[in-house]
Amino acid sequence: MTGISETQVEAGGLSFGALVAGPESGPLALCLHGFPDTAHTYRHLLPELAAAGFRAVAPFSRGYAPTDVPADGRYQTGALARDANALHEALGGDERAVIVGHDWGAQATYGAAGSAPDRWRQVVAMAVPVGPALAGSFFSYDQIKRSFYMYFFQNPLAEVLVAADDQAFLARLWADWSPGYDATEDLAHVRESLAGPGRRRAALRYYRNNLQGGLRAGFTLRPGAPVLYLHGEQDGCMQADIATRFPETLPAGSRYERLAGVGHFLQLEDPERVHRLVDEWLGEP
Repeated sequence: MTGISETQVEAGGLSFGALVAGPESGPLALCLHGFPDTAHTYRHLLPELAAAGFRAVAPFSRGYAPTDVPADGRYQTGALARDANALHEALGGDERAVIVGHDWGAQATYGAAGSAPDRWRQVVAMAVPVGPALAGSFFSYDQIKRSFYMYFFQNPLAEVLVAADDQAFLARLWADWSPGYDATEDLAHVRESLAGPGRRRAALRYYRNNLQGGLRAGFTLRPGAPVLYLHGEQDGCMQADIATRFPETLPAGSRYERLAGVGHFLQLEDPERVHRLVDEWLGEP
């Protein structure tokens, strides 16, 4: 990966593995991944942010190797938001910092920017809309069908079945969520990051912890800074129409873009288009 290096960051009582690009003196651009994914999902965006002058950092989320499995067992959106703000502190972020999130990373982004608005100048979120918009459609019949895996993950057998046949279940999710995209490289990173039952259990606990008490709290998350929200028209995980309430649920000055021809992992499927929109939104550091 051109211009990208690996590092370890101590923040909030955890040791985070991370991918880094850009000048150390640049303002922080923190990029948060989702499921079933890793920090490598930003391998295209990190060099672009670095070229714009940012210190771009993509950590592996709690539980995803090489980041620690948290002793407290917490994976609720509040814990993810606290991780993001702790990383801001540990990485020397200031009021110029920006935050980017995809999937669970988007939920963490909303929480971080909402609970500490003085830390984050601008916000970019992808594939999962802000809580109030999500709450309006999440329990529709069509979305429940797409979200079957969330309910399946509550079953104790899920850890065994997800691990079976070299994590073939996760490969099928990628194929359903981003039709036509070749996820071979991404799945290799996922298998490495979730190797071992402790790691897979951690990834599933994001869903177990949030559906068993934390999901309602996630529906109330509202960032304090303007948001650029991007969603793929062919997203097989989260239907594009679920974000139609976007304009009324975010701060003034926010922007919503539905991207034709791409699915859930839009930052990988069409990185040039995503880069252009992100660059326009963030402007000069």
